[in-house]
Amino acid sequence: MKTSTFLFLSMLIYFLGISNLAATPKEVAKISGKITDQKGEPVPYANVALVLLDGTLVDGAVSDENGAFLIESTKTAKVKLIVSSIGYAAFSTDPFDLIPGINKDFGTLKISDEMTGLDEVTVKASRPEIIIEADKTIINIEGTVMAEGSNALDVVGRSPGIFVDQDGNINLNGRTGATVMINDRPTYMSSTDLANFLRSMPADNIKSIEVINNPSARFDAEGSAGVINIILKKNNVDGVFGNIQVGGQYNGQFAPNAGMTLNVKKGKLSSTGTVNYNEFAQFNDIDINRNFTLEQGISNFNQNSRITSRYKTPSFNGSANYELNKNQNLGLNVQASTSTDVNSSLSETVITNPRQQFNNFLESLNDSKGRRDRLFTNLHYDAKLDTLGSKISADVDFTIMASESSSLLDNRYWAENNDPGLANTDKIRTLNDMYYTIFTAKVDFTKALKGGKTFESGLKGSWVESDNDLDLSRAQNEGPFEQDPNSNRFVYNENVLAAYASLKGSFNPKLSYQAGLRGEYSDIIGNSVTLNEVNKQNYFNLFPSVFVQHKVSDNYQVVYNANRRITRPNYRLLNPFIYYIDPLTSEQGNPNLQPQYSTNFDMNHVVKGVYQFTLGYSITENAFMQVFSQNQEDRTTTTFTDNFEQTRNANFRAIVPVEIKKWWNTSNMIQVNYNQFQTQIGENFLDVEQVSYMARTQQNFTLPKGFRMEVMGMYLGPQIWGQGRIGGFGWVDAGVTKSVMKDKLSISVNGTDLFRSQVIKANVQFADIDTSFRQYRSNQGVRFTLRYNFAKGESFRVKSNTGSSEERNRLD
Repeated sequence: MKTSTFLFLSMLIYFLGISNLAATPKEVAKISGKITDQKGEPVPYANVALVLLDGTLVDGAVSDENGAFLIESTKTAKVKLIVSSIGYAAFSTDPFDLIPGINKDFGTLKISDEMTGLDEVTVKASRPEIIIEADKTIINIEGTVMAEGSNALDVVGRSPGIFVDQDGNINLNGRTGATVMINDRPTYMSSTDLANFLRSMPADNIKSIEVINNPSARFDAEGSAGVINIILKKNNVDGVFGNIQVGGQYNGQFAPNAGMTLNVKKGKLSSTGTVNYNEFAQFNDIDINRNFTLEQGISNFNQNSRITSRYKTPSFNGSANYELNKNQNLGLNVQASTSTDVNSSLSETVITNPRQQFNNFLESLNDSKGRRDRLFTNLHYDAKLDTLGSKISADVDFTIMASESSSLLDNRYWAENNDPGLANTDKIRTLNDMYYTIFTAKVDFTKALKGGKTFESGLKGSWVESDNDLDLSRAQNEGPFEQDPNSNRFVYNENVLAAYASLKGSFNPKLSYQAGLRGEYSDIIGNSVTLNEVNKQNYFNLFPSVFVQHKVSDNYQVVYNANRRITRPNYRLLNPFIYYIDPLTSEQGNPNLQPQYSTNFDMNHVVKGVYQFTLGYSITENAFMQVFSQNQEDRTTTTFTDNFEQTRNANFRAIVPVEIKKWWNTSNMIQVNYNQFQTQIGENFLDVEQVSYMARTQQNFTLPKGFRMEVMGMYLGPQIWGQGRIGGFGWVDAGVTKSVMKDKLSISVNGTDLFRSQVIKANVQFADIDTSFRQYRSNQGVRFTLRYNFAKGESFRVKSNTGSSEERNRLD
């Protein structure tokens, strides 16, 4: 980063943060307590409000994951305390005098289950849409229009600071490498498989999304961009309830989807099962223009391609929880999915050569198909050790994944002055089989200490084995297929042992902290069986994390956090394979790829509990980036992933929700990123930087006769990404929903990329590379969904489980 830019950012962070020192301290009243249900289980994220006798809100808070709450106020009034949460009857205390300086502890407040069956009453959520905590931001999804008619990938991509690109890669705060979890459990999928899995999950099954920009020591150090945790709805009715959903999308191709969720509870045993089927179809139009500099002059390759793809993904997610007693809980989670895909691409390339009168032509047809099977199991145990919040939990995970794919690339070459029927031909056949087993075990311990402090510690081990067999063969004209020397079998073993400890507490009522340290030892062996090459790596790293939350006043708080993270290479990228996309373009593995390390800093200013203004800065060493390499002699392009020496990212993000009318509210976000990339590529040194921005607005309307509508617009400004420069583009989505039959049946219609504007234009101008391309995927489309809810029974609560989390998203 240029010195002037760094000094400017440092001064900006300093002066924004130092504003809290200028705040004049006021005497505050402290209202505290703990919310539990009738069984003594904590009720997290309940609304706790101080209201006047006429119902006017004075101050409020949200209970934490242990049900505890603290309201600090400088106001004087006669008030009462009201507690509300979905699935529970409202609770109210007797009126009392709120006076600055008092310290009133209500102790444990037990709230009752709401005993009305869902067949008769629809419970409306009163929780805030976004809950801001010291180490994470919680976005409540329930009740939004886009949730009712969208899938999980859609709503994840619309969460603050998150952007999902056209390939399904999830970016957080302008950085790649975000770790995605479901109910605190790992996904263990490549980015492509994860995108298809999330597309198969109806968004209406999601309760909330937790965005953890800088995870604490309790989380695995894996994932340089942070953690995204998808929390699914839990059964809260005694008996049986669930929903059935059918729908489809048309974007030039029709793709259906369907799903069912069933929840059952009897006594101490509760279970949830979800079965979904999703098809995702698209076409991808790509125009590529490449210039090669030869001794005689410039040779130009102009390539036009259309790729059509269809993915089919049936999936199952089931969990069972058994209450051994009031202090112990045993849980089981099983996830299974099968994803199949069929792809066909046709490309035509016109080749002009210097000093030649006639052009050359190349036509390529690439047909491929693949299948990926995944089974994930988690066994979970947790126990409360005392009434202060001390607890212990243990998880064991086991994952099996198998993948197989085949493709046939058929190429025809001819000159403009020759008969195309006499064209030369060659064929490349690729067979690729991959198999993974992942076993992890972990234990976490939490101890409540005196003075409100909390100590956490834990151990984890993970053992990964993968076997990748790539078989390439070629045929010239009508000749037989012969083995290609680039065929390769690659076996990969990775063992990681980790331990952590952290302490959470407060210096005073306005200043709280959490500090932790995690250590991880990695032992890795990569064996290229075909080449008889073995690559060994072992290393030990420490990953500190610090959080400080300063409540400057009732309407203003500042959250500071810093940590260090690691991202290990995807297993497949370490395989020294060569995969042909077309005769002109190939992808290559890199067995020497090293882990990347990032150091991250954030300062989040929260105004009135809803407005967020965040400054962030990160430095990444050995950053993963895609590298383009051209061979001027045979005029081919190879792409591979390599370690950049250093990348820097500074960002500013503002989230501003506004209620324009009672029937019209809006949520707006703007993010500005400064990116710098520095590395040596061959004989040339890359040193580029750029300021880019992203803006998003969501408009929500409550219309007459039960209709609701949401419109979302997004724009990404021009940006650099390694060697490449990407032009700006934007799009608009809209959705409308209507509930009938006493809210049992909902009908949703969503339109995506309404103006067909999600067009990507990019170029690579570096050293001897001169390439530009234009791409449009079939994003413009319409999606419809019918959802029927059925329920009968009494309200209840089910404990949540957690699972281990690391090896996800590295299987691509």
